Amino acid sequence: MTHSAAALVLEDGRVFRGSAFGTQGQTLGEAVFCTAMTGYQETLTDPSYHRQIVVAAAPQIGNTGWNDEDDESQRIWVAGYAVRDPSRRASNWRANSTLQDQLVAQHVVGIAGIDTRAAVRHLRTRGSMKAGIFSGAALAEVDELLARVNGQPSMLGADLAEEVSTGGLYTIDPVGERRFTVVAVDLGIKTNTPRMFAERGMRVHVVPSNTSLDQILELNPDGVFLSNGPGDPATQDGAVELTKGVLGRGLPLFGICFGNQILGRALGRGTYKMKFGHRGINIPVVEQQTGRISITAQNHGFALEGEAGEQFDTPYGRAEVSHVCANDGTVEGVRLVDGRAFSVQYHPEAAAGPHDAAYLFDRFAGLMEGS
Repeated sequence: MTHSAAALVLEDGRVFRGSAFGTQGQTLGEAVFCTAMTGYQETLTDPSYHRQIVVAAAPQIGNTGWNDEDDESQRIWVAGYAVRDPSRRASNWRANSTLQDQLVAQHVVGIAGIDTRAAVRHLRTRGSMKAGIFSGAALAEVDELLARVNGQPSMLGADLAEEVSTGGLYTIDPVGERRFTVVAVDLGIKTNTPRMFAERGMRVHVVPSNTSLDQILELNPDGVFLSNGPGDPATQDGAVELTKGVLGRGLPLFGICFGNQILGRALGRGTYKMKFGHRGINIPVVEQQTGRISITAQNHGFALEGEAGEQFDTPYGRAEVSHVCANDGTVEGVRLVDGRAFSVQYHPEAAAGPHDAAYLFDRFAGLMEGS
């Protein structure tokens, strides 16, 4: 079997040579790394990875193949995939195709056989940066490839939520008796999130990111949910205004990841681009009120400004920084002190794992019960 040459080119001129993986050609995006040891199918289909070239820190990728049940959206969203050692066969009873076959079928350009440890260390030291993967006819002299890489738009200032959001409303019915109705604003929602709500007796109306407050109120929700999603939260003025409207009406509100940044902005906090972000399923978060530590799934390159335990005034009452990352002190959650709105920077829907934060869905249910 012959391997076609491929190159991962970073904006600072660093080049990693390997072989083509998936479709041959060219792809551009922001190079980031993911520390998850498992769950590559969920990672690749997470809309929060839109326009990002993901470098897998785990050396062996593809061992369990690909199945029809674990997709977190309708398609693969990553711009490109860089791995060390792709498995040549799928070894799992649920698999019905291979990772390589899916990358080809969905026209995802990847690279294999590179020193991913060196790539991860480089991105951790220098920060996430513009990048490109090139193979086949797209290969050229390094100067030419570097010009293509640097010619792409930056992730800072990128407005991407609308590109991944649903085109229209759809509804997930509850398992068993309906207890509540939730409107979920799709900024890049993952499939497992409405499923987690449904398991707790919630009917979920998933609506596009540009839905108005009046349209949400027409659905007569008991609570509103802000999903995860890609891009720069500083671009989401529409979602921030919508959130302010929800807060002003006192509706229970729960946000995750991108939704945490939207709620934070609505409460008057600023956001900033992190050096290399948090991407993985092994990130420790401390809840300030209880000292409880959860090991969490995360995928974000932006964060809210603030300090652990900080309290601040908002037009909707007193608010506080409720969670921080144990590794670096990054804000991982905010909430109104009266409890009507809260959000976390991580993914409690646990796809793929861990399950430490699933209790937050119950907390949201309790909030709606008390309203």
